[in-house]
Amino acid sequence: MDLCVLASGSSGNCSVIRSEDAAFLVDCGIGPRITAGRLTGTGVSLSQLRAICVTHLDRDHCNVAWMATVVSQQMKLFCPADRVAELLHFFSDARMRPLVVPFRPDEPFEPVPGLTATTTRLAHDRSGSHAFHFTSDAGSIGYATDLGHVPPTLIDRFCGIDLLAIESNYDPQMQRASGRPVFLQNRIMNGGGHLSNDQALTAVKNLFDRCAKHGHSLPSQVVLLHRSRQCNCPKLLKQTFERDRRIGPRLVLTEQYSRTEWISARRGPKISWIGEQLSLQFG
Repeated sequence: MDLCVLASGSSGNCSVIRSEDAAFLVDCGIGPRITAGRLTGTGVSLSQLRAICVTHLDRDHCNVAWMATVVSQQMKLFCPADRVAELLHFFSDARMRPLVVPFRPDEPFEPVPGLTATTTRLAHDRSGSHAFHFTSDAGSIGYATDLGHVPPTLIDRFCGIDLLAIESNYDPQMQRASGRPVFLQNRIMNGGGHLSNDQALTAVKNLFDRCAKHGHSLPSQVVLLHRSRQCNCPKLLKQTFERDRRIGPRLVLTEQYSRTEWISARRGPKISWIGEQLSLQFG
């Protein structure tokens, strides 16, 4: 199982996960045309995507431009159960109804065969968001963005994962000096908006400590999501997370307008030929 972050930030969020014989998206906040372009060179094409798992329905995570593609490819769209009616109204096409699959916190589901997802509800704005714990026989991924704050249950659920992707949105000092309206700054920083760099670092350190306590391996990579382009910067992120020597060598930064390489979430030795094998399997 591997992760590639195609876009991450307030202008659109979208990641692709591939297993041995299937690929799907986590969030679809950029349109299918841009997604297709970002997939170039990955060995996965737009037509090979089988499903979309949405963390929540903010427009930078769920873009209405996907409706035609979801219908034409008969993709499953996994959505929080309490937001299904809103999603169907948003997409406003009766053909979407049988393709939307509700999920509920703590109840496992299969976005693609052989891969299980379990969600944790997060406090983000009015309607909340959801973190995903993806597991297969080959590995596991913890994916959490738009958190507001980190619930203890999330650390418990992510203990033992092979790859962590977590939001690190803003620096408080840059936020306060940004000139943004006070109400917006408060919304972001009040525990129901986004995670600051220090809050994200604390969450990662707590997870690493929990893994060590219970005899689990640490995640091989720590992928930082949803960086504010106005109130954060890559240099600051590196300085913050390199305070912990366990995290620095594992750090992967994501961007709004360019994708990452494939990031492995495999247990055991790395398999150097996986990209070639997947390209063959996907045709």
